[in-house]
Amino acid sequence: MTAWLLPERFSDVLPSEAAAIEALRRMLLDHVASHGYELVIPPLLEFVDSLLSGTGQDLDLQTFKLVDQVSGRALGLRADMTPQAARIDAHLLNRQGIVRLCYCGSVVHTHAQGVYATREPLQFGVECYGHGGLEADLEVQRLALRSLQLAGFQGLALGLSDARLVRGVLGGLVAGPARLSAMLEALARKDVARLGQLTQGLPQAQRDPILALCDLYGDVSVLEQARKVLPRRDAVEQALGDLDRLARAHAAAGCEVQIDLADMRGYHYHTGVIFAIYAKDRPDALARGGRYDEIGASFGRSRPATGFSLDLRELVRGAAMARPRAAVRAQWSEQPGYAGAVRALRDSGEVVIELPAGARFESDGFRLDRELACTDGKWFVRACGEADAR
Repeated sequence: MTAWLLPERFSDVLPSEAAAIEALRRMLLDHVASHGYELVIPPLLEFVDSLLSGTGQDLDLQTFKLVDQVSGRALGLRADMTPQAARIDAHLLNRQGIVRLCYCGSVVHTHAQGVYATREPLQFGVECYGHGGLEADLEVQRLALRSLQLAGFQGLALGLSDARLVRGVLGGLVAGPARLSAMLEALARKDVARLGQLTQGLPQAQRDPILALCDLYGDVSVLEQARKVLPRRDAVEQALGDLDRLARAHAAAGCEVQIDLADMRGYHYHTGVIFAIYAKDRPDALARGGRYDEIGASFGRSRPATGFSLDLRELVRGAAMARPRAAVRAQWSEQPGYAGAVRALRDSGEVVIELPAGARFESDGFRLDRELACTDGKWFVRACGEADAR
C-alpha cells in the first residue's frame, strides 16, 4: 500500500478550502455569539460511558473505541459533540437558568453518514439548555436557517417531525424487542409492505395508525390529516400542536416547511420536535437538530435541551473559492530599515510575502500585485514591475 494513502472517506483540506472553512467558522461563531451563545471546547477523547450517556445505539455504532493506557478503561473518539455539551451544562457549569452553548471541532465516524460525507466532519453546533418551551425550539431552528444562509445557501426547506408521535402511536403495543426494532426500521425506511407483515395480528385500532405513519409526509396539511388517523393521546396531540405552531411561524417568515411524521432519526434520545434543513442541490440534510430533554439525566441533572449541528466541510464542498488576496512581495534584504518596513506593512493589515532573490512563489490564496522597494534609503510600495521613478 502506498504510504501516503488515507483511509476511505478521510481527506486533507487544502489551502483554498481550508481558508473558506475558517472564514465560515469565524462568521458563524460570531453570529451565534450575538444571540448569547458561549463557546466551549470539549476534549477529543472521553471515557465511553460518559461519551455515550443517554444517546442510544446509533451513536455507539458510530464511535471509534480504544483502551486508555493510563486507566485501562475504554475511551471513545467523539462522533458527536452534543453529549459533551450536555455534560458540561449539567456537571460543570451547574447553572440554574437558560444556558446557551456553541462549539466547533472535528468528530470522527466509523461510517460516513451521507452520499458524499466525510468520516471526519468539522462539526459546528449550538445547544440551548434550561427552557422546555417552543421559544427555544424556534430560536434554534432560526439560528440553523440563518447559519446556512450566511454560508451562501438560498431556497432552503425545513423538515419537521416529533419523536413523541411514533412513541405515542406505539404506546401500549405488546411486542417483543426484536419485533419492535424491526417495526422501527421499517418505519424509518417507509417500507409499507414489511410493516404490514410485522403488524399482522395486531388489533385494528393499533395497526391502522402504525401503517398510516408511512404516508404522513408532505406540506403542513399533513398535520390535519394526522389528527384524523392517529390516536387521540396526550403525547400525540401535544406534538401535533407544537408542529403546527412552529410551521406557521416559519411559513410567516417565508420559509418552505415540510412534514415527515415517520422520521425516526434519533428515536432513542430525541424527546420532542426534530428538524432537518435541505437545499435543492444537495442530496443530504445540511443541518439537523431537535429536542433531547432527558440526556442530562445521565450526568445527574436532567435539563430541557434543544440544539442543532452541521458540518462546515460539507457546507463549503463545491462552493466557489474566494478570490486570491492581494499581497506585497518583499525581497529578503539586510539593508537598514527593511525589517521595520515589512513589520509596519503587516501591522497595517497588509500581507507581505518575503522571498529570496530569484525565488518562485506559487499560491492559490495570494497574488503578488505590489512590491516593496527602496530608493535613497527610503522604503515604499509600488506596483509589481513598475519602473523606479525616484
